[in-house]
Amino acid sequence: MDKETENILNKYKSKINNEIKDYSPSETFSYEYKEFKKELLTRRVSSYESMCNSSEKILNVEPNKKDYEKLQESIEAAHINITPIGAYSFAVLASLLVFILLLLVNALSFLGTGGINTNLILVTLIVVIVLLFSVKLVSNIPNYIASNWRLKVSNQMVLCILYIVMYMRHTSNLELAIKFAADHVGNPLALDLRKIFWDVETGRFSTIKESLDYYLEGWREYSLEFVESFHLITASLQEPSDERRVTLLEKALDIILNRTYEKMLHYSQELKNPITIINMIGVVLPILGLVILPLIGSLMGGSSLTKILVIFALYNIVLPVGVYLFGINILSKKPTGYSDTQLIEKREYEKYKNIIVKAGNSELYIDPAIIALFIFMVFLIISLVPIIMYSVGADFSFLGAKFVDFRQQNGGFCSLEQTCYGPFGSGAVLLSLFLPLGLALALSLYFGIRSRKLTKINEETQKLELEFSGSLFQLGNRIGDGVPVELAFGDVAGNMHGTPTGNFFQLVSSNIQKFGADVKRAIFDKNIGAIAKYPSNLIESSMKVLLESSRKGPQVVSKSLTSISAYFERIHQVNERLKDLLSETLSSMKSQISFLTPIIAGIVVGISTMIVTILGRLSLLLLESTSQGGEASLGGLEGLTGLFEIPSIIPSYFLQLVIGIYVIEIVVILTALANSIESGNKISAENKISKNLLSSGILYFIISLFVTLIFTLLATNIQLG
Repeated sequence: MDKETENILNKYKSKINNEIKDYSPSETFSYEYKEFKKELLTRRVSSYESMCNSSEKILNVEPNKKDYEKLQESIEAAHINITPIGAYSFAVLASLLVFILLLLVNALSFLGTGGINTNLILVTLIVVIVLLFSVKLVSNIPNYIASNWRLKVSNQMVLCILYIVMYMRHTSNLELAIKFAADHVGNPLALDLRKIFWDVETGRFSTIKESLDYYLEGWREYSLEFVESFHLITASLQEPSDERRVTLLEKALDIILNRTYEKMLHYSQELKNPITIINMIGVVLPILGLVILPLIGSLMGGSSLTKILVIFALYNIVLPVGVYLFGINILSKKPTGYSDTQLIEKREYEKYKNIIVKAGNSELYIDPAIIALFIFMVFLIISLVPIIMYSVGADFSFLGAKFVDFRQQNGGFCSLEQTCYGPFGSGAVLLSLFLPLGLALALSLYFGIRSRKLTKINEETQKLELEFSGSLFQLGNRIGDGVPVELAFGDVAGNMHGTPTGNFFQLVSSNIQKFGADVKRAIFDKNIGAIAKYPSNLIESSMKVLLESSRKGPQVVSKSLTSISAYFERIHQVNERLKDLLSETLSSMKSQISFLTPIIAGIVVGISTMIVTILGRLSLLLLESTSQGGEASLGGLEGLTGLFEIPSIIPSYFLQLVIGIYVIEIVVILTALANSIESGNKISAENKISKNLLSSGILYFIISLFVTLIFTLLATNIQLG
């Protein structure tokens, strides 16, 4: 090759390399590919993903083949940016770091004291045993994440099949139908549907059918009805006749609806025992156990501060986390459900989660968290009054005893210059009730403001959805009779006057007449569109089907709308059946949340206060009798002064704080769990948490107040004969 030819080749090689380097393929890819890539690349990497990826570089530990395959399946299902080796390496590395830290603590203790601390060694051995078991649990975190992901996806499956059947009834195109479902069903299932396109665009699969089959294979073990429905949908593409094709599509929807009902029937029957376990082990037994805790605590050695910290860790951290994880385990077994995901969860409705203050033509948004925090701080200061009174040496008589009641070690009343324990007074307990009340009111206000406006929109939309199937049937009939779509909206609006559906259709008709808008703009325009006031995925998708089918003539529109009407009616029937099946269980949970838990807890606070008051009263009476030379008359009772030592008694002030915070946590957890079983709607969950916290918090405050006053009066009347 001569030099001139070589120069020409090098010139064009350099030019081609530069073009390849600057080439951006996104413009040639599909909308789904770009959307998935945007969501994947802009998603914030979680701390867990970062730690797993870092651990894989530091300590590369590979799990066994069975665990590897399970972790890989979970990672792909939940779209986690890690590898099975990273997940396992993080579990091992975290345990090793804790073990090394314990060794350092033991070494420092040995160097500092010059001897072996047996208690520290015992704690180290217990922690090592726990670490050995925790390696397996921590390495399975991707499985837990995937289980939660599948739960959220399964609640959208019925809607997904509905959207695909709705679209393919008039347009037999699988790719467009999946795209239509991805646009309306919402995340996380929408992300899975876009992943189907992503795998085709990246060359992993050559066709949408192959990519879809691979995705469905991951659901075969968890939701066979979803897989079977999709297979019937794809089989409809091979049918030559329209009648047979539509029959297969309707069969696909029938399968997922009927199987959902059957599986929910078994789930509701199996749900009774787990809910009973949650009520007993998570609520009733722990709270009733607190009744005798002051007595047991006084008999056990050790300082009251240590006991308070242990009780706080057990009741305010371990038990709530245990109840929550047990509830998640119950939800993970929930079969495919009907999810009423609303457009109000989208960004344009975020402003309604704030307090809106109009200033001229502009709007000022105030975060409700600021007001909630202010209210909590006010109640917190009230609950700290006993501590403030002790710091200034103030106290007074209340119900035959001291209001705050700090004691010396021997049981005598305490002054500032002495070592004091407490507060043991019933007045301190009454003031401490303001902390859980303030927490309940603050959280109730916060969630109430966030969900108030959106709840109203949600309720109106649900009323519209309830009537929409009949309205669509009327609209389809009018269009089938030859009435133009623009006029048909006005006719149906007149027949449905005064109903949410009539208002929706009237708004569409008004936009067409007043603004000269076409049907698309009258429904979907951001400024005047009717869908903006009734944000529903079901209504939006049915209107888009109307627009799509209108291109093929009025008869196609009529058939599409009447079919959609039938689909909506069947989904509504299944949803009502599911509510009936779960009504008994949900009723039990709701009564536990709003009534039983705060009442039981309030009575326990009163009884605990009485026990502590009696112990303090006995200590004081025995001290007074001993100081007056009354040992002989007391007989063997003087031994009680050593049995019930003041430093060992748990003050009912702190005990009430633990109980009150636990009640708030349990109300939030059980409300969220009940809402997830019933519907899974986030707006509904926040609204219910707000209402339950308000009623439960006030009821707990009132019951605790009166029971404490009554039992304190009984305890202060104790005398030694």
